[in-house]
Amino acid sequence: MAFWLGIDCGGTFIKAGIYDDKGQEYGTFRQGLAVISSQPGWAERDLNELWQSCIDVISGVIKKSQIAPEFIQGVGISAQGKGLFLLDKQRKPLGNGILSSDQRALQIVKQWQAEQIPQQLYPTTRQTLWTGHPVSILRWIKEHQAERYHNIGAVMMSHDYLRFCLTDQIACEVTNISESNLYNMQTGQYDAALAKLLQIEEVLPAFPPIIQSSEIAGYITESAAKATGLCVGTPVMGGLFDVVSTALCSGISCEKQGEKTALNVVLGTWTVVSGITDYIDQQLPFVYGRYAEKGQFLVHEASPTSAGNLEWFTQQWADLSYDKINEMVASLPKAESSVLFVPFLYGSNAGLGVRAGFYGLQAIHTQAHLLQAVYEGVIFSLMTHLERVLQRFPKTDVLRVTGGPARSEVWRQMLADLTGLPIEVPLVSETGCLGAALTAMVGKGIYDDFTTAQQQLQHDVLSISPDWSAHQKYREKYQRYTQFVNAIKMLEQ
Repeated sequence: MAFWLGIDCGGTFIKAGIYDDKGQEYGTFRQGLAVISSQPGWAERDLNELWQSCIDVISGVIKKSQIAPEFIQGVGISAQGKGLFLLDKQRKPLGNGILSSDQRALQIVKQWQAEQIPQQLYPTTRQTLWTGHPVSILRWIKEHQAERYHNIGAVMMSHDYLRFCLTDQIACEVTNISESNLYNMQTGQYDAALAKLLQIEEVLPAFPPIIQSSEIAGYITESAAKATGLCVGTPVMGGLFDVVSTALCSGISCEKQGEKTALNVVLGTWTVVSGITDYIDQQLPFVYGRYAEKGQFLVHEASPTSAGNLEWFTQQWADLSYDKINEMVASLPKAESSVLFVPFLYGSNAGLGVRAGFYGLQAIHTQAHLLQAVYEGVIFSLMTHLERVLQRFPKTDVLRVTGGPARSEVWRQMLADLTGLPIEVPLVSETGCLGAALTAMVGKGIYDDFTTAQQQLQHDVLSISPDWSAHQKYREKYQRYTQFVNAIKMLEQ
C-alpha cells in the first residue's frame, strides 16, 4: 500500500498525520509550539526548535501508526500564513521566525494607511495591509535592524522553511505567497513596483521561485531522513496555506451562479471565514488568495481573535480542563450575562491597536461568567467577518466548521444560535494534515486534481441546528458587543 504524510504547522501546535489513498487516517501526532514574546506585541518562534518539533511529530506519527517509512510515498506541509521566516546568505536561520500575529510594525502600517498605500496596492495584490504581512515586517527590519536586513538570503513563510529543512531546496508556495503583498494576482509573479512602493525593493531578489501546491519541490535529504525516520528521496510537495487546507477538507467547493453554497469557518489560533470562487469581483473589495485548484481563488476574512484567547485564560487558572470549561459555560443561561469580552489579545479586527478586555462585571459574576464571555466574544468577533463574507456569498445556506473549538458542543451550538445557519463539522480529526497529504496524492498522480480528490474523499459530518429560542438573545448581545467595540475604538484614535 501507499501512504502519505501530512504536516500541519499552526500558531499553537505542529501536527503530523499518515493517510492512505482513500483518506483514511492511520495515526496523528502533535506537539505544542512556544511563542516568544520578548517585547510587547512581538510574536516569534525559534527556528531550530521549530525544526526539532517537526522532526518529533514526523518520527512520532511513524512510530504511532506503525507504517514502515518505505511505504510513505510523499509528504505535504500545511501551515499558518504570512509572517516572516528568513535565511541568511549562508542559508542559515537569520534570527527567530516572526509570526503573523506579530505587531511590531504597527506604526509603519499606520503610516502606510495615512499615505493610502493599501488602496494603491489592492488593485494588484487583492490584499489588505496589516502588521503580520511579510512586507510590513521586512520594512520594520529595514528601519530597525539594518545589518539583519542586508544579510537576508531568502524570504519564506513557515511551511517554506520546514520544506527547506526536509529537502535543502528553497521555494515559496503559491497559496501562501500570493498573500504576501508582493504578488501580482494577474500575472502570478512578484511585482517590483509593489516592492518599490513599500520601499523594500532591495530585498526582492531574496524571494525564491514560486511553486504550485502539488508540485514536487524537492526530496528528503540524507540528514533529514536520519533525523525523522523518513526514507531518502521521498518527494516533498509545495504544500498549502492552512486556510486553503481546511477549506479543501471541509468539503466546500467553488461557487456556481444561482446555486446555494457553503462557507468554511475556522476556529483555531485565528478566526477565518472563507469561500471559493473562480473570478474576482471588481465591485466588492475582498481579500483574495490563490486556491489549491488552478484558476480558483480563496476569498476570506481573518483575524487572530479566536481560541488563543481561551488558551491565555486557562494559563491563568491551570486547574481548568476543556471539559470543565464547557460544563461551566453550559450551566449558564444563554446570552443573558451582562459581561462582554473583546478577544483582541493577539490582534484586532476592529482597527490597529485596539486591545482586549472585559466589560460589564458585577459582584455577582463568577469565573463561569468570564469563560462564557470569552466563548461569546470569539463568536461575536467571527460574526463581524461572516457578515462581510455573506455580502460576497449571499446564497450561503450552511457553515462548515473546523478547528479545535469545533470539538466543543457548547461553542459550535453558540455559533449556530447566533448566525441562524446550520453548522456542519467534518469528521476529520486533523484537516490541516489531511489537506497537506492531499498535495502529495495529487502531486504523485493518485488524483488528477484537488477537485477530484475532494469529491472522492468526502467524510461524514456532524450537523447542528440553531436553537431559535436563543437566536434573538444572541443577536441582541452581539449588538451590545458591537457598540462596545466601537466605543473602545475611539480610545485608539
